[in-house]
Order: sequence, then structure tokens, then C-alpha cells
Amino acid sequence: MVYSLAASTLTLAAPVGCDTSSAEGVEPTAAEAHGPSRVLVTGADEEMLVLEVTAANKVVVRLPRVEVGQGITTAVAMMIAEELDARLVDVDIPLAEARTKGNQYTGGSSSVRSLYGPARALAATARARLVTAAARRWHLPAGSLRTRDTMVVAPDGRTATFGSLTAAAAGIHRPAVSSKPKPASEHKVIGRPTGRIDARDIVTGQAKYAGDLEVAGAKPTVVARPPTLGGHLVSVDDRAARAMPGVHAVVKVAGGVAVVAESFHHAFKARDALRITWKPGPLASLSDAAIRSRLRAAVPSAGAPPRGSAQVEGEFEFAFVSHAPMEVLTAVADVRADRAEIWFSSQTPMDARESIASAIGLPKSKVRVHVVRGGGSFGRRLNYDAAIEAALISKAARRPVKLMWSRGDDIRHGRMRGASHHRIRASHARGRVVAFSHAMASVSESYERQGMAVQGGVAVRGGVTTVAAGPLPSDSGLYNFGRVSGSSGSVELAMPLGAWRSVDSGTMRTAEEIVVDEVAAELGKDPVAFRRGTLRNKAVKAVLDKVAAAGNWGRPLPSGQAQGVAVHEEYGSCVACLVEIDATDPKNPRVTRVVMAADVGTAVNPRGLEAQLMGTAVDGISTVLRAGLHIDRGAVREGSFADFRYARQQHSPLRFEAHILPSRREPGGAGELGVPAAAGAVANAYARATRTKPRRFPINF
Repeated sequence: MVYSLAASTLTLAAPVGCDTSSAEGVEPTAAEAHGPSRVLVTGADEEMLVLEVTAANKVVVRLPRVEVGQGITTAVAMMIAEELDARLVDVDIPLAEARTKGNQYTGGSSSVRSLYGPARALAATARARLVTAAARRWHLPAGSLRTRDTMVVAPDGRTATFGSLTAAAAGIHRPAVSSKPKPASEHKVIGRPTGRIDARDIVTGQAKYAGDLEVAGAKPTVVARPPTLGGHLVSVDDRAARAMPGVHAVVKVAGGVAVVAESFHHAFKARDALRITWKPGPLASLSDAAIRSRLRAAVPSAGAPPRGSAQVEGEFEFAFVSHAPMEVLTAVADVRADRAEIWFSSQTPMDARESIASAIGLPKSKVRVHVVRGGGSFGRRLNYDAAIEAALISKAARRPVKLMWSRGDDIRHGRMRGASHHRIRASHARGRVVAFSHAMASVSESYERQGMAVQGGVAVRGGVTTVAAGPLPSDSGLYNFGRVSGSSGSVELAMPLGAWRSVDSGTMRTAEEIVVDEVAAELGKDPVAFRRGTLRNKAVKAVLDKVAAAGNWGRPLPSGQAQGVAVHEEYGSCVACLVEIDATDPKNPRVTRVVMAADVGTAVNPRGLEAQLMGTAVDGISTVLRAGLHIDRGAVREGSFADFRYARQQHSPLRFEAHILPSRREPGGAGELGVPAAAGAVANAYARATRTKPRRFPINF
């Protein structure tokens, strides 16, 4: 039985026996662990959220996003608990498997923004139906009833759990009370700093990641990969490996040679016993210096500056950077002749299912993708190369496999942020900036590890070419800088690139904020005062004022120490960052203090937002001061955290504070927001402390 509300935003599905999955594009319920369930409300918008209440009084909403440490399950649980008046402990947010339609994209700092309305509307509708069901049971006016602690309460003190009312509520077509979400003034859960609902499971080891899954017959699997990017297998002698204890299969795949064994210890041992001849990849003649040279040459000309103006100019280089999520890539695959089942952490499960199906030669209707939580991502799990590889190995080996990419595999052969070169010119006259130009070129991937491809009608041979593009949407519109222009070029390399946290802004805004500081110095103005006088947005000025006050901007510091500041606006949100750095030893600088302030509209979980900002501060410290990838003759030099020098505890700020500005606006994005401001502030603090003009990042590379 299906009933659509007049607003056409929600659909009631009941009884439980009805197959709503085919109609709605969602998978069947998975609340069995809590006993029999009742589907109470199904969203008919593109999120297609399904709200169930089990007999055990658990509220279950399957989330069409992936949890990769950003806390989205907690934020959505808070939205549901708020509108239902449920206890947060009674709300479960399992991850939805790949569907046939709707929105399952996790990225672009969009999850809270896109789910805020649908999740609250879903829960508000469920609450109205539960109250109406209780009113009918007790023969009382629905308006006299209240909800709290996952139950309905009558004026005389009688209570009924949601679980006891769900079957009746599912059959209610027209609730007797309003199903509109609460106004912000009535929020008791949303906006309150809240610990993660999965924190205990994470710290006690109960949370399950792909590597923890026990899928029948799935054996540990690793792949021997070429020493250079895009290298190809010429020949392999696998006799010694096959003869080793615990080895089940050795199969050739596009990326190398896979070993399936009884344990990862056996698999790695056998992998090391393979005798392989490799053909070098298409970039074997290229190293960092040549790539930087090509990038510099690919930056478009900015044209002539305004007549009568003086110039502040800078050229900036940013290295390749690995995502390096703490949990290495792992995928479990069970591919049969007529069907396939895959388990992995994916930010794009619908696209992944389609690509996996194509790779193994099955219709996508025969491929089932289970989305598993991930231990970090930063954009890495937008791509699903490990899952496709696991599926192909399973098909070739004719058995289920649990494929793990080692840390070295992912750093040397996985996705990375492309290197880029920026040329910025600020033209000033009569004490103000009258024109601002930002031209840049980046390494971009035109094809997947091939020696030849066609891009825009141009044949690309030998792995590299240079093309011009444009215009570039420059972030400098944040300031009142007169005529703002941007353009871009690219160097196409046969290497695996991917979206890295704060995709373009992480380098563009960093470079621009450095130039803003240098313009202020040229004009003899304080960096904060100069920004305040030129920023267009009052909200950005407010966060800047907050960090300047909280961080005691301008306070005297010893020689070799300094403060730096930067701002950023994106995703309907804005942020400012103030950094204090000790660069007494310029080769070993230490950020000692970070103060951040953000306006993200409604902050569903301020504690989660604080954690996000803290993470972006570490990203800024890492990519500006220490962490990057070198390319040596077509190979990535780094292979672990021993040489890919991401910030550790000893490099983290001694003091960190985050200030969330109050707002009743709809939520903006926050996951990537802080990276550009943090990176810019670190760079500016280092420049002031060392009295230098840093141009290549990371600085100590």
C-alpha cells in the first residue's frame, strides 16, 4: 500500500510485506538485528531516505552517504532525533548499499546541506503519524499528546513507545497534527555539541571496516605492481610463489600480478617471491624538475596590467600530494558467473556498481555493492579502482577475495592531488588594488595509465602534452580588487590523479592569501586591517574579527616566531584562521597555535564541526610545511608515512580553538572549508617569522 502526501515530498509505504525497493530504488530493510521492523516513512525526493522503527524501539534510517570519519551518521542521527523527539541512543544510521537511482554522492562538502531538509521532513512526518496512532489508541485529541524519549506521552502520564505504534502509524494517511519540521528556536538536539554515536564502537574495535569483514571463502589478496607509474607486465615466473605454503592462486591483472593466499602474511611473502620483468611506464623519462618546467610553461599569459599601476607579483608551486587515509584501501569481492557482490567504502557507489559491472561483463542489476564505513578518505574513495581490481581478481581466480592495497601501493600507484603552478599579479594604484590576475596550470589526468590517448582532438603520445584552457574562476572575488581575471592551462600526464580535500581552493586560495599579505605589506597596512577594508562579505569580516580578537592578533612574539592569518568563503560558508608559528629553525618550523572561526549557517553538531576544522588545520600544516610526493623518472619516490611526511602529533599545534558563529541559516558546507584558510595562514605566518617569501610548497620538500 503506497500513499503520497499532497506535498509530493514523502511517501508512506506499508505494510512491511510490500516490495517498496523496486518502486523507490532502495534496498530492502536491514534492521533485522533489532528485531522485526516497520517501514514508517519513505522519502520520495532524490535522497529517498527510509525511516523504520523496530519492535525494540530503534529508529533506523539508511543513509545514502558513506561515513569516512567526517561524522555524517551522527549529524543525520541528530536531525532525526530532533524531529522525532527520540533519544539519540535509539537512532541507528546504517549505510545504504548502491541503489538504482537517487543521490548517493558523498563529496563537495554537500552531505549535511543536502540531507538537512529531507531528513528533518522525514522524521517530522513520522512523528505526526505516531502521535496520531497514539491518539486513536487512547481516544484522545492528538493535540493533547507530546513526544519525548522515543515515545508518545498522554496528559495523564500514559506512554507508548514508537515501536509499539509503528504498525498502526504506517497506515495513517492524514496525520491529525502538523508534520512540518520544528522552527530553529525549538531545537534541543540540533546545534548542541554532541559526541559521535559510533565513538564507542570505533575505540573498542566494534566498528567494521572492509578489512574486518568475514565473507565466506574470501581470501587475503595483494598485487605486485610495477616500479613506475603505468608500467606494464612483460613476463612473470610464479613457480616459487605458487609452491609456497598458503598460496591459493596467482593471476595476472591489468595492474600487475595478484596473489591470493590464506593470510596477508602468506600473500606478501609469495608476492615478494614473484620474478617479474616490467616495461617502464610512459613517464619514465620525467622527474620533478621537468614537470615543474612544463607547468610553468603552461601558465597562460595574464596580459598587460592597468596603465599607471604598480605590481605585486608571485609565482607559486604546489607538489603532488597523496590522500593517504589512515585505513588503506580494501575491497572484498565475490564474482560468480551470473552475479557479483562487492564490499568496500565508496563515496560514489552507484557509479562504482556500473563500472564494476562493465569491467566483469555482467549487467549492473546482477552486481550488488555494499557500502562499508571508511577510515578516512579526503576524496580518495570517490574513485573505486581497488574495488574494480578486486572484482577482476575474483573473476580470474574463481573465488572470493579480500584485496588490500598496502600503504606503498596507494602512495605509489593510487590517486593523488595534481601538482600546479600559479602566477598571480595584484595591480595597485592610489593605495588600493585595481586589478587582480590569477593564471595557473595544473597536472590533470587525460587518460587511465595509457601511452596514447585523444584529448579534444589532440593526439597525446609518450604520456605528456601541454594544453591551454580557461577561463579560471578565481577565488579572489572575495575581495574588492577591481578587475578580477583568471585563466588556466594544464599538463596532461598519464598518472592517477584524484580530487583531494578542498579540490581547487586548497592551492588557489593559499596562493592568493599569500599575495594579499604581500600587497598589505607593499601598501604599509596591517594584514588584518587590509583584509577588513577590502572584503566584500560581512560574514567573512565577522569570522576574521573573531580570530583576530580570540588570537590576540598583533601581540609581540620572540624573534623567529610570528602570526599569520587567512580567510576563505565557499559552500555557502566562510572561515578565518589565525596561526602562530615558531620558525626559529626554518627547516623545522612548528605551528604552536591555531585559532579558527567559521560561519556555516546552522551547525548541526558544533563538536563535529570543530573536529573538521581541526583536521583541516593539520592538512594546512602538512601540505605547506612538510608533505608532498616527488616524481623520480616516472616513479613516486615516497611509499609510507616514513617519507610522506604528513604532520604527526609532534607537529600539531600546542593550542587549538574553534569558534562557531551562531546562525539560523540553512547549513552550509564545512568538511573542506578550512583547508585553504589554514594553509594560507600557515604560509603567511612562516613568511613573517622568517622574513622570506615562500614560493614552493611544501616548504621543506
